[in-house]
Amino acid sequence: MSATEESSRGSGPLGAPTPYEEMQRSPEFKALRNRWRRYIFLMSGLFLAWFLVYVLLADFAPGVVNTRLGGTNFTVGLLLGLLQFVSTFAIAVAYAKFAEKNIDPQAEALRTTVEGKL
Repeated sequence: MSATEESSRGSGPLGAPTPYEEMQRSPEFKALRNRWRRYIFLMSGLFLAWFLVYVLLADFAPGVVNTRLGGTNFTVGLLLGLLQFVSTFAIAVAYAKFAEKNIDPQAEALRTTVEGKL
């Protein structure tokens, strides 16, 4: 039996798909997965772009990052570095809110459906 034939058969009794396999093939699951992926890729891309700007400024614009703020030893580079931590925390909070509103209810509904078939 070829790998394609093997993957098209379910792993349930007599080759029938299991409730988990049925759920993975459902349009509801695919929509949920796509919604999650769009959010994750967008936020990852934004964070990586922000980090790249920070690194490029540090490498190619030392005059900018070495600029002192006010009359202190606090520099633009230090501020941007600290903002990396702030943005990481903000992304985590934003994801938690996004998941609570847009992912968790649909995931719970799918879980309930699958558990009802077991």
